[in-house]
Amino acid sequence: MSRTTSAASAASAAPSLPGFAAERGFDLGAVPYTGRVLIESLLRGGDPAQAEVLGKRLALGEDPGLEMPFRPARILVQDYTGIPLLVDLAVLRDRVAEPGRVNPALPIDVVVDHSVQADWAGRPDALTLNEALEMSRNQERYSFLKWAEGAFDGLRVIPPGHGIVHQVNLERLATVVAEGRDGSLYPDTVLGTDSHTTMVGGLGVLGWGVGGLEAEAQMLGLAQPIGIPSIVGVRLTGAVSPGTSPIDVVLALTRRLRERNVRAMMLEFTGPGIAELTAPDRCTIANMAPEYGAMTAFFPVDEETLSYLRRTGRTDSDVARVRDYCLRQRLLRGGDEPVFGRTIDFDLGEVGPGLAGPSRPDQRISLGELPASFAALHQGEVRTEDVVSDGDLVIAAITSCTSTSNPKAMLAAGLFARRAVERGLTVPAHVKTSLSPGSRAVTRYLAESGLLGDLEKLGFHVVGYGCMTCNGGSGPLNAGVGEAVDRLGLTVAAVLSGNRNFESRIHSQVRAGYLASPALVVALALVGTVRADLENEPLGTDTEGRPVHLRDLWPHNGELQELEDRFITPGMFAHDQAPDPAWEAISAPDGEVFAWDPASAYIRPPAYADPGPAPGSLSGARALLALGDDISTDHISPVGAIPADSPAGRHLLERGVRDFNSYGSRRGNHEVMARGTFSNPRLRNLLVGDGDSGGFTLHLPSGERLPVFDAARRYADSGTPLIVLAGRSYGMGSSRDWAAKGPWLLGVRAVLAESFERIHRANLCAMGILPLLLPAGHGWAGLGLTGHEEFALDVDRARETREVRVTAGEQVFTARADVQSEGEWDVLLAGGTLPYLLRQLREQEAASG
Repeated sequence: MSRTTSAASAASAAPSLPGFAAERGFDLGAVPYTGRVLIESLLRGGDPAQAEVLGKRLALGEDPGLEMPFRPARILVQDYTGIPLLVDLAVLRDRVAEPGRVNPALPIDVVVDHSVQADWAGRPDALTLNEALEMSRNQERYSFLKWAEGAFDGLRVIPPGHGIVHQVNLERLATVVAEGRDGSLYPDTVLGTDSHTTMVGGLGVLGWGVGGLEAEAQMLGLAQPIGIPSIVGVRLTGAVSPGTSPIDVVLALTRRLRERNVRAMMLEFTGPGIAELTAPDRCTIANMAPEYGAMTAFFPVDEETLSYLRRTGRTDSDVARVRDYCLRQRLLRGGDEPVFGRTIDFDLGEVGPGLAGPSRPDQRISLGELPASFAALHQGEVRTEDVVSDGDLVIAAITSCTSTSNPKAMLAAGLFARRAVERGLTVPAHVKTSLSPGSRAVTRYLAESGLLGDLEKLGFHVVGYGCMTCNGGSGPLNAGVGEAVDRLGLTVAAVLSGNRNFESRIHSQVRAGYLASPALVVALALVGTVRADLENEPLGTDTEGRPVHLRDLWPHNGELQELEDRFITPGMFAHDQAPDPAWEAISAPDGEVFAWDPASAYIRPPAYADPGPAPGSLSGARALLALGDDISTDHISPVGAIPADSPAGRHLLERGVRDFNSYGSRRGNHEVMARGTFSNPRLRNLLVGDGDSGGFTLHLPSGERLPVFDAARRYADSGTPLIVLAGRSYGMGSSRDWAAKGPWLLGVRAVLAESFERIHRANLCAMGILPLLLPAGHGWAGLGLTGHEEFALDVDRARETREVRVTAGEQVFTARADVQSEGEWDVLLAGGTLPYLLRQLREQEAASG
């Protein structure tokens, strides 16, 4: 049989959504498109009964109310989360009799994008210098990745220098409709070990972020069913106003959706406003789903999606396959809107230019509110120390897939820079400027249009193709600036075109972080401070002494569209197939089982792999920390620089390591990561006091102030179990499972909080840490707790009742176990995902032996 005939037969044998809906008696047109993808997954998995229940409920606007096994078409990881994941798989191979059983059942792409740092910036050779430093620092880590690529089936590594994982996903990896080995067609779906995996939802690809442990279970075909949350419609109306960027839109949406509490829900965008957004605009909106708290953000496939696929170099046959399949399965957006149990309206025309900050993405402000925003954070007189003052901008970074994937936003920044150069404006010396595109396509079209040179004249030279400043890889501040900041403890600022600005994430010396469009990043770099009112004050004066305002330089929509039409062509997105000599030069071991190096400071077999005692009731427990609201995973497990005087820094120095690299790069070494847990200098541990505790806590009952790691060791020596007290939205931010692994290694066995963010809550369960919700409407302080009490937790009937009796000194109350599926209980009570997987693998071996 020919390949064409085989593919056609397989396609015709695929489950028909319209046929199934007609047969089972529900209106497929009323079902949200997200639900249609889930129904198809159930049918392909051989569960028509569940598919019928889901279809009928969604067609009536009801909540799904069921659990289902969800097997994505593929897994997507980046190096900071991917290397720990592969370390876990390598140690599982050590623990089983047949190592080949530990092998991915799904395709996996590892995009190396997180390790490059902006050590050099503002100079023409910055890219060359940073890439050389990246390769020299990470030889051992990259050698391990090359071993994994050879040892595991279906694993592909995309080497450094190709771009940011989510932008590479949009421009290269996403197929929208996947094709199986037998030629069968089905929706492209993806789970990623990065919370911004949702970005591809802008192309009609259902995907979301998970922790590495959950991804490991998926890869091995041993994942537990997941609870399907509510599918909420976000109805877009109106059109984006001239002068408003896609970043302005998503920051406004983030604030609105946080206010409407869409935590852990699936969002689907609907309404006439969709037609006013390009595919890159939609992807920018979908990218920030974690920031507005949603599990997913989905735009159905339509003609604009197909146009984007053509513009980025997909073949005519690829696009035709997507269109035909989606049309046949009623996955191509039509005129009628689906039914949603809950709909949130959002008028695109109401959005104007703005920023978000100084410490959360949902803190959206207008341009005129910027000075007051900083003043509220600083609360004092402006001090000056040598080259820098309070409120000065010390980092201005055009970075992140959120914005650099959007040609309109990048061309606007280039045009703005051109006009600034023409007027003779310059960037002050204390501002570190950088440009880190999400793919080489961005550099190509900026260079082809002549705008790259204008950005470079203002210091925005390309520094690398990776997350960089957006992920805390911002490198040192400009010469003399960091020292001046430290001498007076100045409050300085950063602005970036990224998606996160949590405290100390961008740079440990920067307290105020603002998110903005690329053009506004250039504007703020020119003025050099966040004390300026960009709506009314000039950015500077031109060569003739005339004031230059923001409005004088701002690009018009017509000229941006003209540039897009001329320069955004399929040729710009061609992949460079030539191998990188530096990558090719890295040698890698071979063999089915990894040969661990006992002296390695990067790759170590983790201490949490072996089964321990099943989680149970606790007595005599102590609070390791008592925290407030909005604790991010950056607070819990930092990614940036490792201070020499920290427990992690001292550990490395004792082993002769002088170049610490970063916490993110050391995630394959549990010894470093445990010592870095809760070490963020901006963490406020209320056991210590109201201010920044800098990674310290009180050991109880002695009352001695110690680094968190040292206190945890003392508790371990005395056999004292640990808990953490927290407020609302505990675990905001990334999918990093080290924010759960680290606390587990410190001895934490439960977290009591007012609410949890979705991915972190799941990661706690995956590490055998019990997430407990405090009584509704009460924080831990409101319950009369101080954190100095001894705690007892009675969990004997927690799985049955979801209730846990907590005794804290004289206080007694009932907490609710925030475990959301029977599968999560199985993993939690097994002691975590790795012990659970190990047990499953050994049972398979026994059954086959």
